[in-house]
Amino acid sequence: MIRTHERLAKSGGYPLKRGTFSAALLDTRQTLFLIFSLIICSTMSSQAFAVGPMTGGPAHDTRSDSNSVIRADSLVMTSTGGAKSVYVPRWYEMITRLPGDWERFGLQSFRTENIPLAVGIAGLTAGLMAADNGLWQAESGWYNRHRGFRGFSNDMVFVGDGRFQFGIVGAFATYGFAFNDSRALRTASEVTEAILATGAVVQFLKHATGRERPEVASEIGGDWTFFPGQLAYLKHVPHYDSFPSGHIATATTTLIVIAENYPEVTWLKPAGYVVLGMISSSLVAYGIHWWSDIPLGIVLGYSFGEIASHPLNVHLDSSSGNYSPKLSFEPVLMQNGLGVDLGLSF
Repeated sequence: MIRTHERLAKSGGYPLKRGTFSAALLDTRQTLFLIFSLIICSTMSSQAFAVGPMTGGPAHDTRSDSNSVIRADSLVMTSTGGAKSVYVPRWYEMITRLPGDWERFGLQSFRTENIPLAVGIAGLTAGLMAADNGLWQAESGWYNRHRGFRGFSNDMVFVGDGRFQFGIVGAFATYGFAFNDSRALRTASEVTEAILATGAVVQFLKHATGRERPEVASEIGGDWTFFPGQLAYLKHVPHYDSFPSGHIATATTTLIVIAENYPEVTWLKPAGYVVLGMISSSLVAYGIHWWSDIPLGIVLGYSFGEIASHPLNVHLDSSSGNYSPKLSFEPVLMQNGLGVDLGLSF
């Protein structure tokens, strides 16, 4: 299947890039989403569940003794030793917690111990701004000349898109309801909360800074129009929405929430950071973002991922005594392309 960028633009997809194309793009994206969803389900099927408080951060889940109490604004329950944690936020808490998330982010941002981090992010962003144009020209050149790199970049941009992240939420929720898995349901709720909290801040900053994307830049590094008129913004979004990167913020916050809820899956964060790097490079190659849009997006996503996955005053009792279904999968090369071999044991 051939989909030109012109068709993608007309159908409400990504911005127009004339004269380029990607082959079998839709099928590849569907396979990518399936693989990511299966990875998620595989992590859920782990029998061990042990979450402890984070060093230097607010308490989230604390291991308790044989007779403990699960506490939250919406739930107070006594549990006995060996019982699996049953805490799940109520469906509306992903919305009602947002003001508290923003408050916590504001308070954490202005702590004295966080000043070095803020200075470091500002310095890194400034340094990348100086190199932005050269970096974008180099990656854009690869994108236009090499079909394989172009297709890979398109797919990575899709992985960073919010629709992909909400698809992951759907995978967690479906698994949680199907197998009565409270941790999966909690993860789905917290990922949604983190995406909404991050997205609101990202959108405010985009509307405040009004930076041009590389693909429409009228000057080196893109023009900045601080607090552009909302009508102009809505009519010409690519001229104002580059900084910071919402793609990378959304992908980062999703990764952090999942990793914090499944700490026993030790490979998740390292592998996720590699994927974030590939998404970042692809966003630049595609012309959606400059490299200097990336650091703040990562910080916002990471911060809200930690906040959402560590709600205040929540204490969980957990153990590994319960059996859970086992989902296995492996990619296979088929005659018509890439496929996935599935296995489910009860």
